[in-house]
Amino acid sequence: MAVSTQEQTTTMNNVEAVRHTLYEAMKNDDRTVILGEDVGARGNVFLITKDFIEEFGAQRVIDTPIAEASIVGIAIGMAMEGLRPIAEIQFADFIYPAFNQIVGEAAKTRYRSNGEYTCPMVIRTPYGGGVRGALSHSISIEALFYHVPGLKIVAPAFPADIKGLLNAAIDDPDPVLFLEHKKTYRLIKGEVPTGHYTIPLGKANVVRPGTQLTVVSYGLYVHWALDAANALANEGYDVEVIDLRSIRPMDKTTILTSVEKTRKLLIIHEDNKFGGIGAEISAMVAEEALFSLDAPIRRHCAPDVPAMGYAEPLEHEYMSSPTKMADAMRELVRF
Repeated sequence: MAVSTQEQTTTMNNVEAVRHTLYEAMKNDDRTVILGEDVGARGNVFLITKDFIEEFGAQRVIDTPIAEASIVGIAIGMAMEGLRPIAEIQFADFIYPAFNQIVGEAAKTRYRSNGEYTCPMVIRTPYGGGVRGALSHSISIEALFYHVPGLKIVAPAFPADIKGLLNAAIDDPDPVLFLEHKKTYRLIKGEVPTGHYTIPLGKANVVRPGTQLTVVSYGLYVHWALDAANALANEGYDVEVIDLRSIRPMDKTTILTSVEKTRKLLIIHEDNKFGGIGAEISAMVAEEALFSLDAPIRRHCAPDVPAMGYAEPLEHEYMSSPTKMADAMRELVRF
């Protein structure tokens, strides 16, 4: 896979980048099929697949019952028979019924068949808070699937990364869980190359170089971490921000190279702190770069409570903010 050198770009927000990439995939490869709740006649709750059914037909844009286990299970069968299904879970909060299909079937297909079968499928779902979605429309699910070998997990933050990584996910011979932070859908805009290109799965991106502190994040919190780091620059602090992009596989090389330079590490994510992605990154750095550190590794994450409340003060208490992140960064730089 290679990134296109085409220079022509167009401005898109995140949700437009998802729509644009899915449309091109459907247009360019008849094996590509989209299935999920309300993806056809309604065109998805965010209108991502609006008018797709009129152009590509009901056999390729498939409205399903409210049955997440069936959505993923049928997609697995399609993938094993040569199609390239893109299964949509309407909100990440609804993915639990499909857990066995994803973990017990899709992720194990290559291993259990001794390589005879692969499972080239993408499971797309919007996740995350900040939209007053409360218990059923605010969850972060990445840690629930992070433990599973055979499953890749992607969480891009920028429109150009969405296109490149979604193309790579569609091309991948194994299942990919593609997480789209719903608050960034229309909030984040950027230039996106118009030609076809891919970004390799498992490669992080240093979105802000720095020398005094390494910050690792993904999704919405990358943008807030950038805001915080830029604010701290006015105080004389130089913070490096890494956008993981791919949660699994994880780009250890980029993280370790940065930590060996800055000698301090702060991991920021929206998911709960206990047992989260930050715990694995912390362990990896402690095992492989402990003597490069000048301070304890810190994690700035959600509190260990079951869910995000609906009331605005509860949502604000649960989630971080650029101000909270700046406080955490400042404390660690000064350590």
